Amino acid sequence: MSCDRSLSARVRWDKSRYKIIAAIPAYNEAGFIGEVVSKAKRFVNEVVVIDDGSTDNTARTARSAGAIVIAHNANKGYGEAIKSCFKVATMEGADILVILDGDGQHDPNDIPKLLAPLLTKEADMVIGSRFLPPAQLTQGTQQTQRTNIRRYRKFGINTITFLLNLGSKTRVSDAQSGFRAYSRRLLDALSPTEKGMAASVEILIRAREKGFVIAEVPISCVYHSQSSSLNPVIHGLSVALTVIKLRLFRH
Repeated sequence: MSCDRSLSARVRWDKSRYKIIAAIPAYNEAGFIGEVVSKAKRFVNEVVVIDDGSTDNTARTARSAGAIVIAHNANKGYGEAIKSCFKVATMEGADILVILDGDGQHDPNDIPKLLAPLLTKEADMVIGSRFLPPAQLTQGTQQTQRTNIRRYRKFGINTITFLLNLGSKTRVSDAQSGFRAYSRRLLDALSPTEKGMAASVEILIRAREKGFVIAEVPISCVYHSQSSSLNPVIHGLSVALTVIKLRLFRH
């Protein structure tokens, strides 16, 4: 389900009424994390950075920008960082958890779009989609059309999304987006177990199995040359295999 893009402009929330936490997984993102934290603070009560064993100044920069930093003693991977995001939100009694990347890929100014369907009780989980119009993709400083995403990247995302949507009544356009928001009800019901990048699809599959309402909103996305060090082929195959495993062997 996609949500009216004007909804976020109509929804206002009282920070004293809702506790909204933005959690940001980060690994060696000292160059971007400060700006991401500073922008995110405008829309939430608290920003928490999960420093996944960084060897640069990610933690120091995040603290200077006003974030609470939870540090892993080693680089444990995206899935473990997401587990920490869920854990801190649950322990802090968050009404809503927003997760976004620390590499500048996601624009914190899009946070209100993700919050709106949760605040109006229209959804339990909101995905920021790179493929819903009128979202735009920015490559460096030059704004381009979304179709200019590198073909291998788009092919991989579309393949994973196709596998996840197969036979499901709840269809999404971007199964691999890391920009998401979750309600307290969902946080209390789900505990991700996948250790790698497949944690995102695991949460989506489990949420659908439990009958949670999932919505999507369009977001902007900025790809920097440093945005990912993962081999896209290995990453895509790993996530696709996890989707098949989770769909075939349901708990």
